[in-house]
Amino acid sequence: MIRKEEVYKIGLFNKPHGIHGELQFTFTDDVFDRADCDYLVCLLDGIFVPFFIEEYRFRSDSMALMKLEGVDTAERARTFTNVEVYFPVKFAHELKDGILSWNYFVGFTIEDVHYGKLGEIVEVDAATVNVLFVIEREREELLIPAHEEFIRSIDHERKLVFVELPEGLVNLEEVENGD
Repeated sequence: MIRKEEVYKIGLFNKPHGIHGELQFTFTDDVFDRADCDYLVCLLDGIFVPFFIEEYRFRSDSMALMKLEGVDTAERARTFTNVEVYFPVKFAHELKDGILSWNYFVGFTIEDVHYGKLGEIVEVDAATVNVLFVIEREREELLIPAHEEFIRSIDHERKLVFVELPEGLVNLEEVENGD
């Protein structure tokens, strides 16, 4: 059985394409093209289910047409409409280029060298040029820049990101006091 901590979300299957079971796949991470892994994981009825990739071709930098093994008709492909797609974390660690997407870090805890534990990354906001980690901290939401120069180390096993944020970037006293 695949557990949630063993995968991370990389996209969503949209509608079927054509009559042979191809699916439109909108993705936030092209790790499936860069890693040595021949399957993706879909969340079906609350269960993580692996599906082998038969073939795919890119339509843009955020969309591909994908054919999964065993999905050979438009009717079968339709059952994947709006299904979340995940990638196994263990294969993301072994990337040839070593580049992980920011979405990989959802579920990690951020710890700052000065402030200590800041909270868990619950989302990545990539709506602007400056990508932000959305961190849940005691009923509050913190926005921390997802920037390589702030990251000191990453513990993949314990799902921890150690950062050193510039002074004044986060004023935790204001967050804690509700000011």
